[in-house]
Amino acid sequence: MTPNPPITEQVVAFIGGGNMAGAIVGGLRRQGMPGHLIEVVEPSAQSREQLRAQFDVRVMAQADASLARASLVVWAVKPQVFAQAAQQAGVHTRGALHLSVAAGIRTDSMARWLGSERLVRAMPNTPALIGRGITGLFALAGVQAGDKQAIEAIVATTGQWVWLEQEGLLDAVTALSGSGPAYVFYFLEAMVEAGTRMGLSPEQARQLALATFTGASALAADSPEPLALLRERVTSKGGTTHAALTALQAADVKAHFMAAMEAARQRAQELGQEFGLQ
Repeated sequence: MTPNPPITEQVVAFIGGGNMAGAIVGGLRRQGMPGHLIEVVEPSAQSREQLRAQFDVRVMAQADASLARASLVVWAVKPQVFAQAAQQAGVHTRGALHLSVAAGIRTDSMARWLGSERLVRAMPNTPALIGRGITGLFALAGVQAGDKQAIEAIVATTGQWVWLEQEGLLDAVTALSGSGPAYVFYFLEAMVEAGTRMGLSPEQARQLALATFTGASALAADSPEPLALLRERVTSKGGTTHAALTALQAADVKAHFMAAMEAARQRAQELGQEFGLQ
């Protein structure tokens, strides 16, 4: 049997041309995929022109029969319009492998709308825009090993990935890494504001905060030691870090933060119920 050509030599279609679609399209183009093999269905004329100008890909206002040549279709629409988009485009994409980055929509709903079990549901995050994202992936039983390799080749353009055995865990991924960049920005805002109140310029406080977050993350990624041990190593008894952490513990920040993540997980579950099959 002749193996399938690499994904960068096959037609890939995107239903929706927003930020996440743009991140993947940009990654594919940087890997050398020809623009004529990438099709994007995007209702917004402004977004279509931006995609055409930035990536030199084929764009269209609505789905048409040309989508039938796509071997992979990436669904990058808002959850509330997925069913409508699938109704318009799905008739042309029955033979394709499907990858959904639509938040919250469960695979049972998507498989029914698309008429296909060759479906992978993904939960990416916004650092994908600079190739530093991480994506949770769940595949239906109709997805073969070769299909998974094709999905990995696509997702690799945006960063790392993690395969999950249970779809319900994607709600936890949503709460942790999907929404996670906003948590980081929130803490960075607080650090910059505190630094400015202490007399640093906003520019100095921002530079210090950003370097601290990226440096600490890199240190943790390179170290096999538990996070708690890394924290303890910079926390001398009676020192400045100890004073700061004591204040955080007194305010029960960890418990509040974990409760916030649980709220995000519950909202992810609700999205699937709101916009999926009833």
